[in-house]
Amino acid sequence: MNRTLAGLAGVLFTAAALAQSAAKPAARPAAKPAPGAKSGESLEEVAVLETDAGTIVVRFFPQVAPNHVANFKDLVKSGFYTGTRFHRTVQGFMIQGGDPKTKDPARKSEWGSGDGPRMLKQEFNRVHHAPGILSMARATDPNSASCQFFIVHDKASFLDNQYTVFGQVVEGMGTVDKIATAPVERGPYDPEGSRPVNPVVIKAARLETRALPPAKALIDAGYLDAGGKPVAAGAPASAAN
Repeated sequence: MNRTLAGLAGVLFTAAALAQSAAKPAARPAAKPAPGAKSGESLEEVAVLETDAGTIVVRFFPQVAPNHVANFKDLVKSGFYTGTRFHRTVQGFMIQGGDPKTKDPARKSEWGSGDGPRMLKQEFNRVHHAPGILSMARATDPNSASCQFFIVHDKASFLDNQYTVFGQVVEGMGTVDKIATAPVERGPYDPEGSRPVNPVVIKAARLETRALPPAKALIDAGYLDAGGKPVAAGAPASAAN
């Protein structure tokens, strides 16, 4: 009798174990990188600016400035930036371009005052204005950004939370350096002395897809974790460098 009960108990235990095992969800395979990307990379749309001083490639930060990113991409696709010049350069600070009026040398007195098809509300964020950062130029009104942009040549922390960062150079800082260190002049329309003697022209601008690792600038600012995943709103942000 005891032997029969023991055998029955063994059968019941085995059946329960099999049922429990079947109820467990199958383990999901590890996520594979996108085609053309290495482990830890993802495919992102970048802007390629071909200038007569070399090529500059910038990535975008839609996580912190979606409207500025969308505006810049639209202007690139429409050909808006083709033929514009970097009209203001300050070594150790930044290079500024994107003004449609710079396409016409006869309007040199107006360079720096041009706008695009739309004005943007500010999207200030925690990303630091470090070398290579792409940020939007504006007038005194925080919501007056339109089409003019600047690329930081050296650290410019005094601009943090006052200008909208929306991207970063991933290729071509040597070109940025060439533009920033070229001779400038002071004139009646430029008392600052930041007008390049021979302004560099953007010959062509286009969008293309590149495989890129997570943006360190966004990780440092606490928008992404170390693995490149978005940090939930309200979660502790990592310290910015």
